[in-house]
Parts: sequence; C-alpha cells; structure tokens
Amino acid sequence: MAHGERELPWDQDNHPGSPELSDQHTAPAAGPAAAGSAAPADRAALDDRYGRGAGTRRRGRLLAIVTAVAIAVVFAVWAIWAGPGQTDHGLDTDDVGYEVVSDHQVVVHTQLAVDPGTEVECAVQALDKGYTIVGWRVVTVPADDQRSRSLSTPVNTTSRAVTGLIHSCWVP
Repeated sequence: MAHGERELPWDQDNHPGSPELSDQHTAPAAGPAAAGSAAPADRAALDDRYGRGAGTRRRGRLLAIVTAVAIAVVFAVWAIWAGPGQTDHGLDTDDVGYEVVSDHQVVVHTQLAVDPGTEVECAVQALDKGYTIVGWRVVTVPADDQRSRSLSTPVNTTSRAVTGLIHSCWVP
C-alpha cells in the first residue's frame, strides 16, 4: 500500500463497503482439498443439474450394454452366413474358348477345378455383338474323382453369337 492510503473493507458484492460486512467474507480455501469440499447435498444437486446424476450413469450404462449386444448379434449373424460351413469346395473356372457353330448355336469350352466328389452347376451364356445375351444354359457337372475337368457345352441361341462364356458356377 502507498503511503497515506488506508485499506477499505469490502461488501458482499466485492465493492468497498461498510466495516460490518467485511468480517462476513473470508478468503476462499485453496488447494486440492478445496475442490472436493462441497457438501454431499450440494454435490448431488450440481450432478443432477449438469447431467452427472445416477440416472444419467444408468442410461449411459444401458446404452453401452445395448450397443454391445447389437454388435455381438450382427457379428454372430455374419459369422453364420460367411462361416466355415459355407465353402466353395475349391471351385474355379477358366474360359478356354468358344466355337460359333452356326447362327443358332455356340459351343463354350471351359476348364473346371473343384474338389473331387463334388457336383457343380454352371450357367453358360452366349452374347451377340451388342453384348446382349442370345443364349443361356445351366449345366450339371456330375461328381468325379478328378479335381480338374474339361467341359464343352453347346448353347442354342436366338441369333448369331459372337462369344460364349461361363457366367457363374456353384455347388448345389
């Protein structure tokens, strides 16, 4: 304080005021002990006011449980759908070529590889110059003790085909 100044008491609004109000105010406590010094009733009121009450914690916990269960169900459904019970039996096809026999027939030559003893069905298609399907046939390839098989499939067409190929194969 400078020489000649005197200290004034402070009122409740932190303005200089009367001496009788100055003894009502004490300096706030400082340090880590002060942070947790709120009365339990005050703490509960503040927690409720700012969304930290017991109800909020229960809702958060319930939401976490429901989310975890939903994720587990989705994973289980996916595992069943794509799991080890679904196998392609080593199925692989290669289009070797085609032979246009006439305006109404094409022969498609294919190399097929599948586990021995597995029956396969294949959809064979013929296309015209505009890539329109002009012929389609589903053939059954019987089970065999050999993994690799050659397949020549005649496909009847509605007009002249310019190509023939395997559309897809599957294990029935």
